[in-house]
Amino acid sequence: MDKVRETLRVRKERAVLVGAVAGRSKEQDNLEELTALAKSAGAVVVDKFQQKLRSINPALYVGKGKAEQLAGRVRRFRADVVIFDNDLLPRQIRELERIIEIKVIDRSELILDIFATRAKTRQAKLQVELAQLEYTYPRLTRMWSHLDTVVGAGGATAAGAVGGIGTRGPGEQQLEIDRRLVNKRIGELKGELERIDRRRVREIDGRKGLFKICLVGYTNAGKSTLLNALTDADVLVEDRLFATLDTRTRKWALGGGKEVLLSDTIGFIKNLPHQLVASFRATLEEAINADLLLHIVDVSSSEALKQIESVNSVLAEIGCGRRPRLLVLNKVDVVGAVGTLEMLATVYNEAVCISARTGSGLDELRDAVLAQYKGAELVLRVTASQSNGKVQSFLRAYAAVLDERYSDGQVLIEARLGRNQLADLKRLRPESIEVIRSQDSTP
Repeated sequence: MDKVRETLRVRKERAVLVGAVAGRSKEQDNLEELTALAKSAGAVVVDKFQQKLRSINPALYVGKGKAEQLAGRVRRFRADVVIFDNDLLPRQIRELERIIEIKVIDRSELILDIFATRAKTRQAKLQVELAQLEYTYPRLTRMWSHLDTVVGAGGATAAGAVGGIGTRGPGEQQLEIDRRLVNKRIGELKGELERIDRRRVREIDGRKGLFKICLVGYTNAGKSTLLNALTDADVLVEDRLFATLDTRTRKWALGGGKEVLLSDTIGFIKNLPHQLVASFRATLEEAINADLLLHIVDVSSSEALKQIESVNSVLAEIGCGRRPRLLVLNKVDVVGAVGTLEMLATVYNEAVCISARTGSGLDELRDAVLAQYKGAELVLRVTASQSNGKVQSFLRAYAAVLDERYSDGQVLIEARLGRNQLADLKRLRPESIEVIRSQDSTP
């Protein structure tokens, strides 16, 4: 049995999926999302096993009889791995593996594995390694080969070197050595990520004066496709979960000389492992500091409403639940999306309907963002020296000029300007700014 958990990877393995709903919940997990996750990890799904539980078994999560029944199906389908759509305790995994006699992993472990295969930049790799180690730490008992795969598989890291000369004699137990080394590595990773985080904060601070928009949404909702459609960013687009992990920022021209910064982020998912939320906080800094969030929703999914709730939950967890946001209903061109679209458009009547793939609705999205960019409109009376050409140029570029008069070396301009742009006007140091009236510019 020591060979059961040599790796948490599931690439090219035959997988049996298990969904267990506990308590009085009437909801039945159809394992659709777990199937997509397993396929994204490279597994071949050979069977699905669903169970309604009266209560969770402390030792096995499911009952002993069901565990033995599951073992029989594993043998019948010659499976290599069992994947639970639940988070399991270390002792539950251990007891299940004794009965089933193959590797058992839970939902969080599967998502961590997918993130490990998607990480390309150094920052993403460090974030994934940290999340894996924090997940693995309480599971170290009888799982050394499992940890060895996570952190280096052959000594590529300090933790991977355990087991050599000086570690096999009397003294500390192997588990104590494992935990000490894991703790040390976790500290190193956190320190390096903090340095990266400080650099990213400086980058974001350097964008002051620019309106920042961040794309957020459930994984595979079409955020990268939309970023490409709006900015010609040429970002990787694939029809799979968590296709991209790294934040990308591009300029988006709204027209009339107005430009904003548009950033993509990693996709969210229900029950996203909290280790990942914490580790990817630096990547999510774009959302935390955004002036506007564009929440992209896949209306072709029958779970769209639940996905909206999951995204809102993660946004609240990272501290930007109160950020201004605009709901964008994407994939309206997909056959079968009509019913969900009608329901969501009724519930969220200010949402914008688009197809990032075909370009439908992108003009309406631009207009809605422009209204948010401007904020409530103000009618201003601005007095400036005629020699201060910057004030005049700014108002002609960003405001609707209503009246303009020259007298005694001064220019008096009445203009309609968005409230959010008032600070930019003040930085140009006109002699005076008087607010004549305010009106809502939102359509």
